[in-house]
Amino acid sequence: MTDTAPSTDARSLTIRPLEPSDRAEWAELWMAYLEFYETSVAEEVYDSTFARMLGDDPQDFSCLVAEQGGRLVGLVHYLFHRHGWKIENVCYLQDLYARPEVRGLGVGRALIEAVYKAADEKGAPSVYWLTQDFNETARKLYDRIGVLTPFIKYARP
Repeated sequence: MTDTAPSTDARSLTIRPLEPSDRAEWAELWMAYLEFYETSVAEEVYDSTFARMLGDDPQDFSCLVAEQGGRLVGLVHYLFHRHGWKIENVCYLQDLYARPEVRGLGVGRALIEAVYKAADEKGAPSVYWLTQDFNETARKLYDRIGVLTPFIKYARP
């Protein structure tokens, strides 16, 4: 019998940029992420977002994926943008997702730390992200790897 459980060995995890051949697994991961937040996007948004992440426009999102045993187990989407209070760009981490079976094994931390490294390489002194207050599992990690700010988000109705 072959053991198909995910490895808890962090050395078996690879964090790498998104590749064109990742389309199906990336879409599966992003769809699961969106379902968690009880939302969805049209197929053309998947197509556009994927194409932009593979492009070379510095204004577009970037994507890193976590691969383990030849399978994508997590993703992170992030972008760099200007900020009115800083000279340097800042980094916004928009989407972070790990498959449920690998949560608690360091995938989320590895992806966030990879974004921190990308921000350092781009000279962006700040990395920030949002989550919903009910996302207790992720917030346990965020409380260890980030700083909770007092800001409250508002959106146009």
